[in-house]
Amino acid sequence: MTETSPWDEIAVPESGFNVRQASQRTPVPCFWGRAVDGGCLFIVELEGDHGVQYRQHCVTVRGIDVDLRSGEMQRQRLLLTLDRHVDRDLFERFCRSLAVALEQATDSASSLSVALTHIKRWKAFLSGGRQRLSAEDIRGLFAELAFLLELLDKSFSPKAAVEAWLGSEMSQHDYELPDSAIEIKSLSGAERNAVRISSEDQLESMKERLFLRTYRLSVLRDSATIRTLNEIVREVEDRLDAESITEFDRKLVVRGYAPLPDYDEYSFAISEVHTYLVAQAFPCLIRSRLDMGIRAVSYEIELEHIASYQCDSDAVFREE
Repeated sequence: MTETSPWDEIAVPESGFNVRQASQRTPVPCFWGRAVDGGCLFIVELEGDHGVQYRQHCVTVRGIDVDLRSGEMQRQRLLLTLDRHVDRDLFERFCRSLAVALEQATDSASSLSVALTHIKRWKAFLSGGRQRLSAEDIRGLFAELAFLLELLDKSFSPKAAVEAWLGSEMSQHDYELPDSAIEIKSLSGAERNAVRISSEDQLESMKERLFLRTYRLSVLRDSATIRTLNEIVREVEDRLDAESITEFDRKLVVRGYAPLPDYDEYSFAISEVHTYLVAQAFPCLIRSRLDMGIRAVSYEIELEHIASYQCDSDAVFREE
């Protein structure tokens, strides 16, 4: 974030509020605004009467006043007001991410729905005291969501695909299917060919089969498949139904994700995907084979030494 903000360019009004349009790409106008007391506002202009929808789904967020006000010419305004000036940088991130989310709406009703859902997600995010994900966490989450999209491509239902994702649940494995478990690892284009295993439980499973699946993420600006973390989240959401989106959003919040504009600074293309079957002689350190008293093990596996365990990538989707 820069030291200046959109509100610095808006004069404090003597009455009402002054505004400046925030985005040209949303189906309804949205604005940065200043109130008579100098307070920071974000305003979404809506056509028609949306009072019933607002009352049914309104969310309160500590530090932000959320209100629906009647305007002129059968219009209403969703008005977001920052309570404390000291939180202006976080409020700006929230408003910028809301403006991007509104680009996916089609009309006033869907814009209000998107806005209230967005506010709800941020409420959950802020209540957990979450901070920005690290670069490593961003890559890891991106790779896990890439696999979720593959599940949907393989005709898994939205409910089954989201339920299979356990990467945000402090579970032993990132994904669990009826007869298999999948551990997802990401590699940056510049990294050497090794993956870090963070515990003695990651490569041990009670399932019939356990797979290690690696995604090499490259920064290829001219690639047609390049996406940011925020974009792949929206891509998943576009494939889900209402019930599954609610559960997906809950898992994202637990993982520490909120749609911060900062995450648009990281763009990835998946350049390689490899799948390894963790068979009996697979080189790993697991709890059942550790000496008594050894715990909290972490280590790296060099991929060149497990090449013989590589299998067909579609093997993870097939039942044995």
